[in-house]
Amino acid sequence: MSRSKTITIVSGVAVAAVLAGFASYTATKPASPGAAGTSSVAEVSAGPSEGVYPELEAYARRDASDGLALGRADAPVVLIEYADFKCGYCGKFARDTEPVLVEKYVRDGTLRIEWRNFPIFGEESEAVARAAWAAGRQGRFWQFHKAAYAEDAKRKGFGKERLTALAEEAGVPDLNRFARDSEGAEARAAVKKDQEQGYSLGATSTPSFLINGRPIAGAQPLETFTEAIEAAAAAKAASAKGRG
Repeated sequence: MSRSKTITIVSGVAVAAVLAGFASYTATKPASPGAAGTSSVAEVSAGPSEGVYPELEAYARRDASDGLALGRADAPVVLIEYADFKCGYCGKFARDTEPVLVEKYVRDGTLRIEWRNFPIFGEESEAVARAAWAAGRQGRFWQFHKAAYAEDAKRKGFGKERLTALAEEAGVPDLNRFARDSEGAEARAAVKKDQEQGYSLGATSTPSFLINGRPIAGAQPLETFTEAIEAAAAAKAASAKGRG
């Protein structure tokens, strides 16, 4: 079998696997990528020991210079989050669940969190995604993320002046550069790349996650994430022991 044919088959299997994992929430997707509103909480794609597709771990970038990531580049577990700043359930995850995961797993080196901009609710979603990326260029992505997901942030909207205010709140040092970067071709390309990756995986609703190749749909309870992270960490440790 030729190498190109092998790659095509493997790629097809990977996409099919994720489509199956994300199937539980397709009914909650917006009517179109630009539709208003937010997705509802969806069912977990599989039990802690099921629905893991190791080949999908390759979606983790593990780039130590990535300003849109938290945690060690060599952490055994990578949680990839596809989210939209206008998504109410993404905000719930950001406020209620993610800080616990950071404290419990990122700080001890077990977990790395990699953000993917996945704007699906129209022009404001696209604009705030670019703004978040621009804040990351100055090392303030996570501070911007916190400000944009504050309890009342969505209600205030994400117009141009509001994005500048969020950047200022996040401590972005050069607001003129921030404004230029937000509207630049590089920001648009970066957001499009993340967005297309999410769609290629079959994700059409937010938030969507991959944890070491296991898809999880929706802002699930904390226990869903802790179980998946601990199962992934245990699998990595067992694999390392087997090689040893």
